[in-house]
Amino acid sequence: MAWIGLLHAIDLLVGVVVLAAGLASLRFGRVARLMVLVGATWLVGSLFTAAVFLHRGPLVHLHLTYPTGHSRRRYVTVVIGAAYLLAVFEAFVPTAALTLGLALMIAAAAIDVFVRTTGPARKAGRPALWAALAFSAVLVTSALNQLLDWDIIVPVLLAYDAVVAGAAVVLAADLRWGRWTESTLSDLVADLGRTSDTTGLTGRLQRALGDPSLTVGYWIPERAAYADDHGEPIELPADDGHRTATHIDDEGRPIAVLLHDRALLEDPRLVSGVATAARLAMTNAQMLADIRSRVDELTESRRRIVAAVGDERARIADELAGGAQRRLTRVSDLLDHVATAGLSGDRNLTMVRTEVVRAQEDLTTFVHGVRPEALVEGGLGAAVRDMAGHFPFRLEVRVDAGRLPDALEGALLFFCSEAVTNVAKHAHATRCRVTISSEPQQILAVVDDDGVGGADPSGSGLLGLTDRIETMGGRLTVMSPREGGTRLEARIPQSGYAAEHTDPNNITSEAK
Repeated sequence: MAWIGLLHAIDLLVGVVVLAAGLASLRFGRVARLMVLVGATWLVGSLFTAAVFLHRGPLVHLHLTYPTGHSRRRYVTVVIGAAYLLAVFEAFVPTAALTLGLALMIAAAAIDVFVRTTGPARKAGRPALWAALAFSAVLVTSALNQLLDWDIIVPVLLAYDAVVAGAAVVLAADLRWGRWTESTLSDLVADLGRTSDTTGLTGRLQRALGDPSLTVGYWIPERAAYADDHGEPIELPADDGHRTATHIDDEGRPIAVLLHDRALLEDPRLVSGVATAARLAMTNAQMLADIRSRVDELTESRRRIVAAVGDERARIADELAGGAQRRLTRVSDLLDHVATAGLSGDRNLTMVRTEVVRAQEDLTTFVHGVRPEALVEGGLGAAVRDMAGHFPFRLEVRVDAGRLPDALEGALLFFCSEAVTNVAKHAHATRCRVTISSEPQQILAVVDDDGVGGADPSGSGLLGLTDRIETMGGRLTVMSPREGGTRLEARIPQSGYAAEHTDPNNITSEAK
């Protein structure tokens, strides 16, 4: 009889402990209310034998839905429903076999819920997993004690009481001090920090909140409505449904909306923190997109400037050839005519003819510098080969590319001319090689020599070349070891330039 009185007192104490834990956690929402329900039904069962198993329904509900109090999987909902039904059924027909089956279902459901969660949600669910497995273990032991007549009823009852009370205390403490909300937010911020756009944002938020039904809607100003990742319109849920909407604004300007389980609102810190993290991620992604757009616009603007310069050079060359050169040619013809008329011995006339010839030569040289005739007539290969005779070393030229747009050919010829000129001035080389090849997406131009090396990429000459190549959206690489030799590699993308020539012009030559 003493044992019965002691067990009854322990039962009452367990009910009080569970009820107190639930009341102390009420601000954490639905899961705390489940804990209060467990304590209340436990106390009712302690007073009325017919209600002794009523606590099992809400207790299983608590273990399998912690920390939100909501089931998001059909299998879990079935197990919870079975626990409520069996709690009522066993009050009239105690069945150890059904208890054993329920215990195994609880363990399987708890493991399933835990395995299917990741990251912060798994951290938050770990206490509930151990609580559910411990409860399942005492249920299995109790059922086997009845089925196999082990006669260990008192140890089983004490273990049962300890597991229920201990689980309530542990879960209440985890709600109060576990800081799993902060852990969720910190992990989410770290996760969002690994990406520079909103790709996969929905999945990240689903994992962080443990809500696989969560949807992110982006504000489309042109439509004055929200749309999902695929551009499909999103309908905001009704106020009385199981789902709700959390709006994300930036200084009153709508950015996005989160559609999620209403149960998440029971932890306002979590929802507010997730909304803030999502807003920062979206704002940063938008800023980066704007920067990329401006960089693209700047690149296109630089290309248009280069093309405009090339067009202007061509116009100047045409005007000089059609204007000043033509007039000088006419003056020269008139002087020849005067000479044939018997005035060829006039000293002043001879001086005038000499100056006219020099002016013609200077003007021709200038026109060719503005728009080299070799480049116009023969293409890049011919123009680079034409340079060979102007340098005091052997210049090898290989161009494996067809005709290119004028802007590209002009930029590449400038690069080759300036690079080889620098070699002549500073490298003390005996050989220099120019190689130009066409790759699928870019043109590669290489100038290398056998000179003294040690070229300074920050020098004015190489900086000028770098600026020229970067203006075309390209990149210049300088390799010039102190041991000797310098290699310049210019890579210029072909995209963004309309092809103006189609005839091939593959040239391989060697000149001195």
